[in-house]
Amino acid sequence: LPDIDEPIIDLFAAETSSLLSWIYYLLKSELDDITPIISKRIEKEIKRRILDPYLERDDFWWMGFQKSKKVNNWNPWCNSNCLVSFLIIERDIDRKVYAIQKALRSLDTFIEIHHPDGGCDEGSSYWGRAGASLFDCLELLYWGSDGKIDFFDEPLIGEIGRYIYRAHIHDDYFINFADGGAKVKISADLVYRYGKRIEDKRLIDLGIYAYNSQIRRKEDKRLKRSVPDSLLRILPELFNYRELVSMNVAPPYVRDIWLDGIEVMAAREAEGDYKGFYIAAKGGHNAESHNHNDVGQFIVYYDGVPVIIDVGVETYTKKTFSSQRYDIWTMQSKYHNLPTVNGVCQKPGQEYRARDIDYSSNDQLARLSLDMAAAYP
Repeated sequence: LPDIDEPIIDLFAAETSSLLSWIYYLLKSELDDITPIISKRIEKEIKRRILDPYLERDDFWWMGFQKSKKVNNWNPWCNSNCLVSFLIIERDIDRKVYAIQKALRSLDTFIEIHHPDGGCDEGSSYWGRAGASLFDCLELLYWGSDGKIDFFDEPLIGEIGRYIYRAHIHDDYFINFADGGAKVKISADLVYRYGKRIEDKRLIDLGIYAYNSQIRRKEDKRLKRSVPDSLLRILPELFNYRELVSMNVAPPYVRDIWLDGIEVMAAREAEGDYKGFYIAAKGGHNAESHNHNDVGQFIVYYDGVPVIIDVGVETYTKKTFSSQRYDIWTMQSKYHNLPTVNGVCQKPGQEYRARDIDYSSNDQLARLSLDMAAAYP
């Protein structure tokens, strides 16, 4: 059973705190008209369960201060929600400043796991809570300091943003290696704002395209209901709505990409057009975040429709993130587009990796070759 005297900051403790902070920010006067007890309770619970533990403890693995576990999307996701609560609820300026300094040190550990290519090895759908949550943090710092804390001209911050259009295939299909889903409903307004901050027209255009596509699907009732974005993302959208719906652009169909850090390539027949063949392939190793044993995996699309697929991942269970992860069929190399050698599959671990990577491209072709022998025992 949980120990109520030891509050743990995890994804949805932090998410709940952020939601209550925004409710407090927007509706405090209305709540106080009912009874001041509501706002006081919000303040007390957030302080007890988020603000104090955040300041007092360094042992939450997602903070990155304990080197025993590599950080992932939990880091910027939790930090973004904690920052919301500190900026809105915390009244002691010294505690607030210390929390911001701590968040910056924690976010450094997330930024440090990225290669200069900005690639997200967790899968494209996880970019929405990895690179996109990093953007949430940087936006909060920018807003809270009236623009004085500004990291958007840092090259790596730009590359992390550009990853999402580089992984885009067509419509809501994205490269889906690791635990990523093949179809991704991106936070379109966030992508648009990210593009404006780093002054990248391709990212801006993807945000506009996705936003208007999502509106059309809602109107013709083809868009399934999904969990809404947090208020941290919904509120800015209110101010950008007219601008977004007034524009109609095509997405930036990039002809070919090579992310040499995460060792992912993709190529389509022509720049700016989803028609024809599209291929994506990967090297890498078998200890990536949300890893599948999939060194050498590839997918093929034609006219924006999947032809040779990566089946992705099932609904998460307690096995998914346990020592039994690779008992699950979706994680095994034999259920990817890969050889099984004398009945033997690839093994998990960083030593099981691609070797002799060679990528080249010119006006006629894009080519990737690799030796996957070392991915097998």
